[in-house]
Amino acid sequence: MGSTMAWAFLILSGLLDVAWAVSVKMADGYSRLTWSILSFALLAAFVYALGKALQVLPLGTAYAVWTGVGAVGSIVVGIVIFREPATFVRLFCIAVTLSGIIGLKLTSS
Repeated sequence: MGSTMAWAFLILSGLLDVAWAVSVKMADGYSRLTWSILSFALLAAFVYALGKALQVLPLGTAYAVWTGVGAVGSIVVGIVIFREPATFVRLFCIAVTLSGIIGLKLTSS
């Protein structure tokens, strides 16, 4: 697998992580069966995709990017879907995180 495919798996894993976080919230303490099953399936999917990416990408870079994609994505979903506050400070922190992700991608071998 090449570097481009590894980065695609990494981004996919981050997006699946966001979907997993939403499914955990919707599972309501794992009291809702359908959402609970979906959360376990998404967990397996994002771990698989992350593992594929780690076959090629450096651990530190991949983990930092994956965490950033998951964090930023979860914050955005929280703001858009769950109507969580979109304060200046939160939006600024998203921008800082995104700049870090971009910087790691640009400097990765």
